[in-house]
Amino acid sequence: MISANGITLRVGKKALFENVNIKFTEGNCCGVIGANGAGKSTFLKILSGQLEPTNGEVVITPGQRLSFLEQDHFKYDEYPVLDTVIMGNARLYEIREEKDALYAKEDFTDEDGIRASELEAEFAEMNGWDAESDAEQLLNGLGIDTEYHYAQMSTLDGPMKVKVLLARALFGNPDILLLDEPTNHLDLDAIGWLEEFLINFENTVIVVSHDRYFLNKVCTQIADIDYGQIQLYAGNYDFWFESSTLLMKQKKEANRKKEEKIKELKEFIARFSANASKSKQATSRKRALEKIELEDIRPSSRKYPYIDFRPNREIGNEVLEVHHLSKSVDGVKVIDDISFTLRREDKVAFVGSNELAASELFKILAGVEEPDEGYYKWGITTSQAFFPKEYNDEFDSDLTIAEWLTQYSENKDTTYVRGFLGRMLFAGEDGVKRVRVLSGGEKVRCLLSKMMISGANVLILDQPTNHLDMESITALNNGLIKFPGVLLFTCHDHQFVETTANRIMDFSADGRLTDKITTYDEYLASNEEARKRQVYTLNEEDN
Repeated sequence: MISANGITLRVGKKALFENVNIKFTEGNCCGVIGANGAGKSTFLKILSGQLEPTNGEVVITPGQRLSFLEQDHFKYDEYPVLDTVIMGNARLYEIREEKDALYAKEDFTDEDGIRASELEAEFAEMNGWDAESDAEQLLNGLGIDTEYHYAQMSTLDGPMKVKVLLARALFGNPDILLLDEPTNHLDLDAIGWLEEFLINFENTVIVVSHDRYFLNKVCTQIADIDYGQIQLYAGNYDFWFESSTLLMKQKKEANRKKEEKIKELKEFIARFSANASKSKQATSRKRALEKIELEDIRPSSRKYPYIDFRPNREIGNEVLEVHHLSKSVDGVKVIDDISFTLRREDKVAFVGSNELAASELFKILAGVEEPDEGYYKWGITTSQAFFPKEYNDEFDSDLTIAEWLTQYSENKDTTYVRGFLGRMLFAGEDGVKRVRVLSGGEKVRCLLSKMMISGANVLILDQPTNHLDMESITALNNGLIKFPGVLLFTCHDHQFVETTANRIMDFSADGRLTDKITTYDEYLASNEEARKRQVYTLNEEDN
């Protein structure tokens, strides 16, 4: 068990948390939610001991081990992948290193033998002999192939490092597990594996995530951070949403009834306070009036942008033809002889672990890169807007947000452009902020403003939900569901993909393309059925 007792954290004069009391118990997975800036990650840092609160304390049941997801992707660059994972259980790793150092000594003494014996006993008690196989199982589950298990961390790319650090946090069955955005940079297969791991995990989990499907799948509790307070709800994200909405409705209804009663009492007092025969009743009502207290209902700190993609032109029947397209990156063929045709009602999600192939295809279709072989042809009624996975170069400028967006608008009227910024929560002075200093989420909202102002009828989006808070993801999700044009996108948010796509394309590791007209859940179900049939066939052959 882990609890926060009277936690207050002040940053300057501002209190990010004020006298927070909350208890997390064994067997529960608690999702921590709240608007950007509410303090979700900060709260996890306080729980993990990385950050000291101004007041209050964090109490952990004696003897329990806490593990958390590291955010520094370069911290373990000098270590092999497998060692990095095993370091998740610091004591086990220390024992292993000390034991190996003793056995490597040339002048091994009797004292060394006694010490080695003690270490061996503790090592065995901690299942140390299974450490490497357990670490490998975690890595394989997250999609890190065996060939990388003994590689240096410094040789891995960013997404692979994220997976290794996640395996490190999960390693050794910790009593308390703290995960800050664990699904970021994970492909959908790895997210599915993590969901099953956490569902079967019997200890305490506290997780920050913007993935609604993930929270619904794994959480038994939701901790909602709003205005420096944390309210704990039983159930998953959907249950929290319904419960919190109902609670707010009940509070407003209770206040409405109180206000009616106050009005009635005031009218009676005003009418009869000077009437001798009614003075006792007026006095009684004054006392009753003094006892009525309206509940202080603060509006939520959550803010939803308004995302609405309106094409300037209706799309025709001929949208896109792709013929025998191939592309290599650094000598490796990532797209291999693919062909497909898009129709005017298609909303296509590109899924699977070969995300590089989807990104390269999007760059080609957006005119940013050229294919090595083959060709593609857009219909004459189409216009495209592109959201790239890597976009920091677009903001390497001293332009203000308003100036930056104006350059992409046919209508240069300041009021017109600021209207799009306002929809994306850039109000007032935000418009004069320099794009160079924007946060990740602000840059994404700028790019979405650019896509809206373009009036394109084909949208190409490569991981648009990265860096967005849950409110912005929900708004984008709803905007794309309503979008009347053609959509090609990648996304790690299961609910986003399931509710938006009507066609699924999956690049295999060798760059080949599987294309199915189906929803995402139906696609997963068909893959699972195929896997079961394959396992059954192999078992039959073995028998």
